[in-house]
Amino acid sequence: MGVSKVAQAFELIILSRMLVGVCAGISYSALPMYLGELAPKNLRGTLGTMTEMFVIIGIFLAQIFSLQAILGNATGWPVLLALTGAPALLQLLSLPFFPESPRYTLIQKGDEEATRQALGRLRGRGADVEAEMEDMRAEEREERAAGRLSVLSLFTFRALRWQLVSIVVLMAGQQLSGINAINYYADTIYTSAGVEAAHTQYITLGAGVVNMVMTIISAGTVERLGRRLLLLAGYGICGSACLVLTLALVFQSTVPELSYLSVVCIFAYIAGHSIGPSPVPSVVRMEIFLQSSRPAALTVDGAVHWLTNFVVGLVFPSVQETIGAYSFLVFAGLCLLTAVYIYVVIPETKGRTFVEINHIFAKRNGVEIPEITEEAAGVGPHVPSVPAKETSL
Repeated sequence: MGVSKVAQAFELIILSRMLVGVCAGISYSALPMYLGELAPKNLRGTLGTMTEMFVIIGIFLAQIFSLQAILGNATGWPVLLALTGAPALLQLLSLPFFPESPRYTLIQKGDEEATRQALGRLRGRGADVEAEMEDMRAEEREERAAGRLSVLSLFTFRALRWQLVSIVVLMAGQQLSGINAINYYADTIYTSAGVEAAHTQYITLGAGVVNMVMTIISAGTVERLGRRLLLLAGYGICGSACLVLTLALVFQSTVPELSYLSVVCIFAYIAGHSIGPSPVPSVVRMEIFLQSSRPAALTVDGAVHWLTNFVVGLVFPSVQETIGAYSFLVFAGLCLLTAVYIYVVIPETKGRTFVEINHIFAKRNGVEIPEITEEAAGVGPHVPSVPAKETSL
């Protein structure tokens, strides 16, 4: 992208954007899984939010560099686009020094010594890693009872029915709650509030600060307040902001001062989304699946995320043109529905092992997970799988 202007070839930008999209799609699934698998139980939530937090930091840095006074101008934009390669280069140089996921090494490779070494590097020299390895062995024994799952078999496996529905709801709710629509509509609202077009970029930068600060707060409190509370609070704030924003937009032609309330609603919505709906699903989606089904589940998760993102970007302009400000009532309703589902179905996963979370969902799925002893499970990777016993609902 950086040489596209010199080469006078816009095709380079299109090709590069496609490559960046492939990278983003892979990273969005692989990175939360890797962080969740190497995290100790008491830090799993905090590390799980790091993906979203650094995405927000990246967006904020991009907003700064793209200011017209810096690189967002006719001469600086090639440099702005080329900067995308800097973090990628840093990652390529540093990744060889990272250990493989301990859970992957033990459960899928069966290499206890390599697992012990990886945990030693992650936890520090002299750390007692045996208790953590025993948790992994318990998960491995349960994995052998369930067997390995592909994306297709995941949709027909009764023992994971509600986990699959949950990640679809979480990821669809994250996008369909209106975050991208708010971003698309923000400049129009800022302009209607009397902000000059040249200055809207600074208001957008302020929204980026709110986004970043609230995401950091979420990362710092997710292990104390839990996943459910942050999700419910976030969707509650988002839904309320959409309702008030609708009223402000409808009546601001009669009461011009309400245009400033619209700006406040946008900032409140961004704050609410940054508390729960943006960062927390990255944690929950990784916690509610075991090692055998996690890669397939995160493939479905990523597909739902990008598909709903695409749908909102494609459909919202037409919806907004048809019903105007009332389009935000749709998002308020979707926030309410998502919050109700979370309250009824998704358990609190804070402080629980993956096996414990799996047992909670097993009751909802109407299946009985047999107790698998170490002797019954056997040793080695080629033990025949035994399907989980189904019971009537």
